[in-house]
Amino acid sequence: MKRLLTGLSVLILLALAGCAATPTAEQSGAAVEDRAAPVGPPAAAPKPAPKPDTGAKPLVEKPLGAAALKDPGNILSRRSVYFDFDSNLVKDEYRPLVTAHARYLQQNPGAKMRIEGNADERGSREYNIALGQRRSEAVKQMMQLLGARPDQIESVSFGEEKPKATGHDEASWAENRRADIVYQGE
Repeated sequence: MKRLLTGLSVLILLALAGCAATPTAEQSGAAVEDRAAPVGPPAAAPKPAPKPDTGAKPLVEKPLGAAALKDPGNILSRRSVYFDFDSNLVKDEYRPLVTAHARYLQQNPGAKMRIEGNADERGSREYNIALGQRRSEAVKQMMQLLGARPDQIESVSFGEEKPKATGHDEASWAENRRADIVYQGE
């Protein structure tokens, strides 16, 4: 046992000695910054470089009033989230829209909205009411996760009762699978 401990001690000492070796050629060329205080008057601080303009505008810049909700150039004027057939999953393409409305609610604590879930005509009336409710709840839950208060959002379902398109084809059904955002007073 004593021999094992002695052997381990020797290995540890050799490993530590290897760590203290002289630096390699790659390590010896590292520059060291001199942080000594400069002698003489302080130099003017360099101006920060201007940030490049990416052309991207924030979803919601400053707290916005009700006028932003009607401005066609603002994402807040878009009010419908569309869903795939028999789904209540909010698609990635509608996340910026939901995020913008959630931020608007967060920045305007007095604002309230109703999310109206809808379905196409396929399926029973009861099924479509339930599907519309799941769609409105999905949008509401996402907004709450993004900072909107629960008391600012009401979710309802109209099922197939408020179609946006009256045709009986895939294009019309796609228009009717949605959740609409309606602000109080509109």
